[in-house]
Amino acid sequence: MTKIDFYTGSEDRLRTACQLSHKAMQNGLRVLLHAPDEDTADKLDKLLWHYPPTAFMPHCHSHEADAATMPVVIGRDETFPHSELLISLHNECLPFFSRFERVIEIVSLDDADAKLGRERYVFYKDRGYELRHFDLRKTN
Repeated sequence: MTKIDFYTGSEDRLRTACQLSHKAMQNGLRVLLHAPDEDTADKLDKLLWHYPPTAFMPHCHSHEADAATMPVVIGRDETFPHSELLISLHNECLPFFSRFERVIEIVSLDDADAKLGRERYVFYKDRGYELRHFDLRKTN
């Protein structure tokens, strides 16, 4: 069954997604960063070229030919080359989340985003998924 991790208290959801992607990649996991729109996907792509500042994180978009071999893939649809780790940047649960071994939901400090995050948490909990919570405010 899919394991769900919530990272709350993020000051910058995209930067947090990059940090978690880098950590996952270092642990040998392949990552699908799922963006809700083209603008978010483009911002994420630009961030990944410079994160971390002292290294390079190989990545591409899910529709590109290299997606099957990349450790980090940016997606916007249901095209994905693996089912290891899904990092969602959406405000709602993705309909295909259960195809992945693990899902990460990132919730910002914004009140409206926190409310939507709580709704996603309840959605997963009501369906019996194993949930873990990490408060990013406590790690600084």
